[in-house]
Amino acid sequence: MSTDTPNMGFFAKLKLRWFLFLRAILNLWVKAKTLPQPFDDLQIDLDKPICYIIDSYALSSLLILDGACEELGLPRPLWPMQTADGSEKRSYLALRRKKGLIIRRTEVRSHSETLQGLVEKVCDGRAQDILLVPVTVLIGRAPDKETGLAKIFFTESWDIGGRIWRFFNSLVNGRHTLVQYSNPISLRELADEDLGASRSVRKVSRILRVHFQRVRSAAIGPDLSHRRTVIDGVLGSLPVRQAIEEQARKEKISEHKARKQGRKFAYEIAANYSYAFVRVASFALGWFWNKIYDGVELQHFRKFQQLAPNYEVVYVPCHRSHIDYLLVSYFVYHNGLVPPHIAAGVNLNLPIVGRYVRKGGAFFLRRSFRSQKLYSAVFHEYLARILSNGTALEYFIEGTRSRTGRLLQPKGGMLAMTVRSYLRSPVRPIMFQPIYVGYERLVEGKSYTAELSGQKKKSESLGDLFKVFGVLKQKYGKVHVSFAEPIFLDKLLDQHEPQWRDNLPDTAQRPAWLGGLVDQLGQQIMTGMNEAAHVNAINLLAVILLTTRKLAMDREELLDQLKLYLDLLNHCRYSDRITYTEKSPEEIVSYGVEFGVIEAREHPLGDIIALAPDQSVLLTYFRNNVSHLLAVPSLVASCFLNTSTIEVAQLHRITLALYPFLKAELFLPWDEDGFIKAVDNHIAWLLEQGLLSENEESGWLERPAGGGQRELQLNVMGHALLQTFERYYITVAILAKNGSATLTRGEL
Repeated sequence: MSTDTPNMGFFAKLKLRWFLFLRAILNLWVKAKTLPQPFDDLQIDLDKPICYIIDSYALSSLLILDGACEELGLPRPLWPMQTADGSEKRSYLALRRKKGLIIRRTEVRSHSETLQGLVEKVCDGRAQDILLVPVTVLIGRAPDKETGLAKIFFTESWDIGGRIWRFFNSLVNGRHTLVQYSNPISLRELADEDLGASRSVRKVSRILRVHFQRVRSAAIGPDLSHRRTVIDGVLGSLPVRQAIEEQARKEKISEHKARKQGRKFAYEIAANYSYAFVRVASFALGWFWNKIYDGVELQHFRKFQQLAPNYEVVYVPCHRSHIDYLLVSYFVYHNGLVPPHIAAGVNLNLPIVGRYVRKGGAFFLRRSFRSQKLYSAVFHEYLARILSNGTALEYFIEGTRSRTGRLLQPKGGMLAMTVRSYLRSPVRPIMFQPIYVGYERLVEGKSYTAELSGQKKKSESLGDLFKVFGVLKQKYGKVHVSFAEPIFLDKLLDQHEPQWRDNLPDTAQRPAWLGGLVDQLGQQIMTGMNEAAHVNAINLLAVILLTTRKLAMDREELLDQLKLYLDLLNHCRYSDRITYTEKSPEEIVSYGVEFGVIEAREHPLGDIIALAPDQSVLLTYFRNNVSHLLAVPSLVASCFLNTSTIEVAQLHRITLALYPFLKAELFLPWDEDGFIKAVDNHIAWLLEQGLLSENEESGWLERPAGGGQRELQLNVMGHALLQTFERYYITVAILAKNGSATLTRGEL
């Protein structure tokens, strides 16, 4: 490795060689992961001078950073930084340094003289621009605990120790090192604000301090009190004490006995997060994904990653498999953020398993506890405490896994409790992050098929663990995890109660506007999930082949239909976050055959592609995953199944009549005007593709002549959601026949 660089004297080169020697030794046991990935998302201008900023000086961190920069092809922090008026001795600076002896060292925080010099250079024109690139180096990522064994592991925490501590930390956790680069700060943009050099230095120092605190909080998480300490705090709170007194009066027992009931509830609920367990689980899950999946792709994560340090994050994924929450926690952790605490149904609190699930951050809740005031008070208090402490949360507002493939109607219980907890103590603004998870094959596929065929749902049991061995023998294709547009609670609160900051409600009161806010929030979350959907090869095959009478189609016709749908997804964009398979129609068919969902049957007139005999029921699930994307084109096409011509105005009337039903069930993103605009966009696309034509004299829309390829394609598209439209018709017809308010829900 060459150290011959310009503007370096003999002693500087000697020092550099010493650092490189130490780095070579450190590399024997340290392996760093660099974030973000892909790194190009940062868009660092390499033509400008770059100075790396680290929060606290440590030689190990500096050497790790230098190695990471070398691997990425970036300017090296140990090298001099070249500017227009000469060079600086180095290309890094630290906001904090420790002074003193090896054991007794005190921390000194002040803005660096080097930073002041860089700002002055840009302000007085000696340098056109200099980029400050904040970098966080974490060796292990465990939150502090008031008591316990966490510090035995020497993991990175809020209280960074001295040199000896750091040395042992790198020995134990060197293979679990994270180097996280952040967006560069341009000193030219700062100088253009005309604050003067002195004020500019104070401003950039403040920006950097806040930045490092937030990044560190997002990566490590808040200090975690011992579980027993949290429970004592919950039981000692005023709402829970009042609930204990009421429980004692109601059941005519002593307060001591009622308090024991409350403590039992608290231990049933509370998580017992263990960083050591999370590390072990991350390795196990990495092996598990590689064993059963062909890949797990993460979409639209970078924007969320930039916002997360500024907010209290509530992850709200769709719920299609038990794999969902494992995937989300795994990807969050491996991208530099602390895994969330996950609200899990008490049915998952199984013997042995429940203990370890708690260590992964799960806390448990009962399906319903409205009539159990003490349990409700304990749960509300626990949720409020971990939320105000800065702990990220995750829960599924569908309440249970979807057995149909479509999103279920949102349940507002956890949303309402989250909003009320925030109103009680609005420490950090809350950001809800909807997440779409799409599969090509479900681990629970067989049980879903049985339930869809009429069998009763089986409760989870300890014996389900042994089914993992069967899972490991199969391949489940690719998984796509897509982050939707985030939803900010403060904005919703401003809409529903503009004065909410000045009139925070009493903890015992439920604001009158809360119900409307929770309903809107739930709808926005579900709509966001659908707007981030990924359309995979299995989705497309299911959409097409399930419309045919014999679940089969000529190979060439199938290829043409696949090409048509790929063009539809490309030109009629449902949202900016929709993604779809990059496979060609031929590759999709080959993949489906290889995957076992379809089979090719030879025929003298051409190969026939048919669904595999045991796949038709389950493939309705994967069709329903993307049914919202096909709602508009299928609705328009279905209008021509029984008529050859139709007026555009009439088509608008028909589609608007069905719009409320479709919007409620499929969480469509448009209002009525937006829906009609989407209808017109799809009509224009159908005209362009030759699936419809416009009569020159009347202006009416016409379907293609019978028996042709275009008519077949239009019919296939019209049948995609035909059963859904027929279901709406049957329901409305029954209600119309019997009259308003004459049938109960069960009778209907």
